Amino acid sequence: MNEKLLIAKLKQGDVSAYEYLFKEYYDWLCNYIFQLSGNRTLSKDLVQEVILKFWEKRDQIVIKGSLKGYLFRSCHNQFLMHVRKEKTRPDLLDRVRWEVIYNGYTEQKEEEMPMRPVMEKLEELIDKLPPKCKEIFIMNKLERRKYREIAEDMGISVKTVENQMSKALRIIRENASMLML
Repeated sequence: MNEKLLIAKLKQGDVSAYEYLFKEYYDWLCNYIFQLSGNRTLSKDLVQEVILKFWEKRDQIVIKGSLKGYLFRSCHNQFLMHVRKEKTRPDLLDRVRWEVIYNGYTEQKEEEMPMRPVMEKLEELIDKLPPKCKEIFIMNKLERRKYREIAEDMGISVKTVENQMSKALRIIRENASMLML
């Protein structure tokens, strides 16, 4: 079924269009979330939530790109909200963000992703940071947390957070030439 026609039918409340949407995208979305979470039950729950919310708010939803891309982003965002809510390890959130940077929200070919090698090298650099330094860097740059919040969570001073961030940025800067190879 044509995506535009499907979207129009969904907005009109066509139950058969909703069933088609579910059959067409459910497994694909569950597999994507499973790759991120490693938890099949969680994947199914999150995807079902997204598809149900989509149906409930179908008349308010504006889709500018593809329906597949919209559903992908919705599921991805639902997963991120779950990760934040559960306060899981920062490295899981880090992995999710890098995955999005690498793959975008569409299925691109390798030659269409010129930044992928650079991002892989940057990830290697971050992985080589000392553990405390890496944790603070991830909390600040990927989770976008303020120095004060990091200091409170880790039970350290703001000055220590500043020093660790300076150290991380210095190491990355010193090795930045490696990113362009």
